[in-house]
Amino acid sequence: MKIPSELKYSNDHEWIRIDGEVAYIGITDFAQSELGDIVFVEIETVGEILKKEEVFGTVEAVKTVSDLFLPVGAEIIEVNPKLESNPELVNHDPYGEGWMVKVKLTNPSELDHLLDAASYSSLVGV
Repeated sequence: MKIPSELKYSNDHEWIRIDGEVAYIGITDFAQSELGDIVFVEIETVGEILKKEEVFGTVEAVKTVSDLFLPVGAEIIEVNPKLESNPELVNHDPYGEGWMVKVKLTNPSELDHLLDAASYSSLVGV
């Protein structure tokens, strides 16, 4: 299981990668493996400003549907367009091509409360 050291993680199994003024968010390798084969990603919050831990969408797998939670407060500025026709990218490349949303942070200090890779590894028992 991959847990890249350059990312921050939430207790809800989302990751965030800061890229200048924006950030990318997706679900972790652990989360996608627990969900199983992902068949649909629904995110209809583009343009909305959401608070930390608010639901920004859902992911549907063969065996379950799960909410997606923002690890930090942010404005949703883009949804990964590839996920509409290829939701399985989340299974195959959760930290790369399988990213879910691009956001603009509303309170960057919230990043300080997220987990680093070592802490997230402990959380999931790896």
